[in-house]
Amino acid sequence: MTMRKSSLKAAHKLLEQSLLHHSGQPVGTVAALDPALVAPNYAECFIRDFVPSALVFLMEGKTEIVVNFLRLVLDLRAQQPIILGHERAPGLMPASFRIPNDGDDDDMPSADFGDRAIGRVAPVDSALWWTLLLRAYVNTTGDIALAHSREFQEGLRLNLQLYLKENFETSPALLVPDASFMIDRRMGVHGHPLEIQALFYGMLFTTLELLLPGPENDHLLAMCKKRLQTLRSYVRIYYWLDTQRLNEIHRYQSEEFGHDVTNVLNIYPESIPDWIDGWLPREAGYLLGNLGPSRIDFRFFSFGNLLSILFGLATSPQAEGIMNLFESHWDSLMGEMPVKICFPAVEGDEWAYTTGSDPKNMPWSYHNGGHWPCLLWAFTAAAIRTGRRDLAKKAFSIAASRLEPDEWPEYYDGKRGNLIGRRANLRQVWSAASLIISHHLLENGSTAAGFDFFAIHDETPQNALSLKQEKQLQESGTFNLVMPRDRKVS
Repeated sequence: MTMRKSSLKAAHKLLEQSLLHHSGQPVGTVAALDPALVAPNYAECFIRDFVPSALVFLMEGKTEIVVNFLRLVLDLRAQQPIILGHERAPGLMPASFRIPNDGDDDDMPSADFGDRAIGRVAPVDSALWWTLLLRAYVNTTGDIALAHSREFQEGLRLNLQLYLKENFETSPALLVPDASFMIDRRMGVHGHPLEIQALFYGMLFTTLELLLPGPENDHLLAMCKKRLQTLRSYVRIYYWLDTQRLNEIHRYQSEEFGHDVTNVLNIYPESIPDWIDGWLPREAGYLLGNLGPSRIDFRFFSFGNLLSILFGLATSPQAEGIMNLFESHWDSLMGEMPVKICFPAVEGDEWAYTTGSDPKNMPWSYHNGGHWPCLLWAFTAAAIRTGRRDLAKKAFSIAASRLEPDEWPEYYDGKRGNLIGRRANLRQVWSAASLIISHHLLENGSTAAGFDFFAIHDETPQNALSLKQEKQLQESGTFNLVMPRDRKVS
């Protein structure tokens, strides 16, 4: 108990020290306060990294910084550079921003739209997180007038226009390049990674709540509702993997044509990796890491699965199966520092061609099977939501015992997370913020302020489309992939 109090006090102190101010107002938090930063841009405020900090502030009644952040990010959109040969969509939000060093409050913070990032990849997830954080703020404060203001309505509309834009896809899932979200280095996650689909689903649902109907919005809202329905069923059906589904894939016939086929994406059974044979318990399952034509990424990505539970994208039985998987493979997926970002790591020649021989993403390090304390908040919330408080408490105790003595590392290395990351920044702010969130959730449970920040409650019966509804959507031309025969979702 003494160690827990000490860790929480130190976490709060780090969070307070990380505050960024502009024009005399708090507007965000830096990514890390390590005096020997491995990456200099960690002195900036990342939209993605700020979310755990924002949740702490909302839980503790410090809402001013959150609304300042939301407004500032909207204003920073105007800084988008025009790239020779094409113009970026007006809905794009920056990955991060930095405050001028000269202290001149008249100077606008400088936004990064990927032009300063590793690999120069534009951030796909920033606007998704911004929309979800707006919902969290409104749910906490009741300030619906902010979301209904002209400025924020325009922001929501631009977001929707950007993400619903036609891109030669027939799948309802969102197509993105590698390194465009939390896994921001090449890791073979180009295409339709689960984390993006979960965030996309949450954004669509949130926009339906907050964007007002009217001549400018009605068509967009109708498209949003259809896309949400089809995306939900698509992920629950095609991304889900349990022993029944694995047996179906193992016996797939390929090169099938037409509408009424089972192997819609032409997946070859030979693509099933050796490691999964015997690894998947019968009472467990998970949502696959990525899916596309003739492609299944069988890796288990923790954040996408946890967000799918929180957003209600996974069904209740699927959510239970995911938590059963964590329990069954606790040593591999949680180990000595929750939570492993993905399992298994890619090694050898596969590592070379998947990561481009990235030395930071060596096997069992960083994004390639490393352990990230910042995922603790999502694990705690998902575990509580599925009635597995025991798992949440176990994970919290492990993190609380190590993070402060280890100086709040960004990530841990090793198959069990027993080593501080070789190139990890210390005093990483979202590692500290995640511990605080988890403490609040465990202390107050479902009555904690903000527990339902991201919990989406769909009123659709059984929270899923029936096979008949699915076929009707397909026949109407809004969903060009059909459900496998005799496959139901509940």
